[in-house]
Amino acid sequence: MGKRRQRSAHPADPRLWPTRLGLALFWLIGQLPWDLLLAAGRGLGRLAWYLARDRRRVTLINLKLCFPERSEAERERLARQVMISTGEAILEMAGSFHNQRIDLGKRLTVTGLEHLEAARAEGQGVLLLGMHFNSIDVGSRLLGKFFRFSVVYRPNDNPLLDKLISEGRGAWVNHSVDRNDLRQTVRLLRQGEVVWYAPDQDYGTRHAVFVPFFGVPAATITATSRIAKMGKAVVIPCAHYRLPGGRYEIEFGAPLEDFPGGDDEADTARINRTIEHYVRKHPEQYLWVHKRFKHQPDGRSPYRA
Repeated sequence: MGKRRQRSAHPADPRLWPTRLGLALFWLIGQLPWDLLLAAGRGLGRLAWYLARDRRRVTLINLKLCFPERSEAERERLARQVMISTGEAILEMAGSFHNQRIDLGKRLTVTGLEHLEAARAEGQGVLLLGMHFNSIDVGSRLLGKFFRFSVVYRPNDNPLLDKLISEGRGAWVNHSVDRNDLRQTVRLLRQGEVVWYAPDQDYGTRHAVFVPFFGVPAATITATSRIAKMGKAVVIPCAHYRLPGGRYEIEFGAPLEDFPGGDDEADTARINRTIEHYVRKHPEQYLWVHKRFKHQPDGRSPYRA
């Protein structure tokens, strides 16, 4: 699954001092009342529309590729909503990590939990098919209301940010597993654990196939099939949405039947179709700022100027 990147600096490196100051401010922001926190996040997102030009450009390109049936004006409105939602997510992370006084469970609606409970009652490992909605950190905190689980992730190159994320999730996450450590993921599943795993980013073409995502060829890793098979795990979709009024919803889908099916490409295409189904419900909350289609079969990236 590729070599892990070397981290850029030791935590004591003076080059990280600006990060330390930023993290202190991040802690202070996290103490705000939740509704005020989200309002400030929306303001940050509106500002980002003008200042984060590269992310705005990537978002517009993604939406043009994935929603060609919409007019340019409609896609721009959606792109603005994406940036606002992303701003909410950034400050939401501060509150999720640093303010345990707020009982977010009172703001939560859950559907489909019976699918997960049935698998766990049988002692079976559960691979939660995660998706990169920008409410990912508050979503993981809310998941922790029901059970402890492990997550598969790519460690951050900045050790201070990596420490923030690991410690911030530590209250509800058993293990944070490097996405390159397939053996650890399989071991946890065979022990009957719940493991959150999101294969919906472009990690390059190694161990990946090009399968449609919103009708566009997307380099998608095939590891989901192998992990499910080796871990003897049931695969259950898990989406999390931000609702009006500062409320949230977690939706568990029915387990994927006859998965894996023995054909990596067909399995991976099915994974993308499943994720697309949930993204279409709240497209403004998906991580469209990511270059999902960076690698293409003809070698030409749509993001090149």
